[in-house]
Amino acid sequence: MKYYTKVNDKEYIIEVGQDNEISVNDEKYAIDFRRVAEGGMVSLLLNHRSLEAVVDERDDHWEVLTDGELYTVFVQDERAYRLAQARGTGLDMGHEAGVKAPMPGLIIRVLVEVGDTVERNEKVVILESMKMENELRSPREGVVTAVHVTPGASVEKDQILILISDLEE
Repeated sequence: MKYYTKVNDKEYIIEVGQDNEISVNDEKYAIDFRRVAEGGMVSLLLNHRSLEAVVDERDDHWEVLTDGELYTVFVQDERAYRLAQARGTGLDMGHEAGVKAPMPGLIIRVLVEVGDTVERNEKVVILESMKMENELRSPREGVVTAVHVTPGASVEKDQILILISDLEE
């Protein structure tokens, strides 16, 4: 099966093959993927390299937190991708994006204010959870339209922390 993905503004074509093998942009990888707990924790062996991540499915994308980095991942199967291409929409993220807490925690720092222009993948919030500091990043380029947290605030999983809208043209 073939999937078209966008991860923090980079596009990839992933083909899932037989015998624990995948291909990413025609580069082959041996893979073993397991869900290890409730709450989205997964374990991945990729070419014998071990990775752990928290994976959370949202309405139109996935959020993946690994090694303290948050990635926004859009995925379409081949049929949905071809249909979107025919409509001229592609892997579109819409006009507004929210930065949500991937897990409960404590806000350490808020790095942006309302009106700030941010780049895709720019750090916007530092969240402490499970004794680790996690850098939450902007899923898109745009303008910060709302900041719903302050340093020291406790947040719940999926709580919207920051909203980012399209740049004014």
